[in-house]
Amino acid sequence: MNNNTSCTQNNTSDTTKFTQQYLASVKKIIETPLSERIHPQWFEALKPIIPEIEKMEQFVLDEISQGYEILPEFKNILRAFTYPLNDVKVLIVGQDPYPTPHDAIGLSFSVSSNSRIPKSLRNIFKELEADLHTLPADSGDLTPWCNQGVCLLNRVLTVRAHNANSHANKGWEHITQFAIEVLNNRQNTQHSALPLVAILWGNKAQELEPYLSNAYIIKSAHPSPLSASRGFFNSQPFSNANKALATMNATPINWQLPSSCLL
Repeated sequence: MNNNTSCTQNNTSDTTKFTQQYLASVKKIIETPLSERIHPQWFEALKPIIPEIEKMEQFVLDEISQGYEILPEFKNILRAFTYPLNDVKVLIVGQDPYPTPHDAIGLSFSVSSNSRIPKSLRNIFKELEADLHTLPADSGDLTPWCNQGVCLLNRVLTVRAHNANSHANKGWEHITQFAIEVLNNRQNTQHSALPLVAILWGNKAQELEPYLSNAYIIKSAHPSPLSASRGFFNSQPFSNANKALATMNATPINWQLPSSCLL
């Protein structure tokens, strides 16, 4: 056996071993009750569609079993539902996760702190800086927004690596539509709708407008380089969201992300 053949066999063995280990970790997550994996408020609200969520998790498991790399990491697929439901004040809808490995973290438009900033997010940051004169963010991790009540939710929660929209029309859309209706229908103790601003970028996101009857809607073109110049730039979504929250007597969002320029 020559050295090249030996290296190929070793690489195949390592890949198989990794896949088996990852499958085992995914199965362990699935065996953990959903009530322990998402916020209790979301768990109660999503009870009617738990069978659908379980079906989609099995679908993802099957995809991984077939050798596909699925993004984001399984533990992050439902990450948008790990934050308190009743704290959500702003909804930003995305399409599906970034298909580049290590980018997607389960939050629409957000990437890991170690990732290069994708073009759509770069345009979002350009508009943010023009709108509110914020300082440049150190990374594309939008978690600080989630901690203030911004729900970053994709319509489709998973994707095959390097294959955008590969999990469209598999079942996620009904789950996320249901979640968005839950957000829209929340009420306080006086039976009034809780404050909600929905930021809908692009046609796909704007298809959800009929399910957001209690929300203040902000819509424009998508921040993708293909469409940003056709109505996304200069749309001022961040300042307009805060103005709308003020009319609802809700605390505005501090859109400034961590920046070394603040030091």
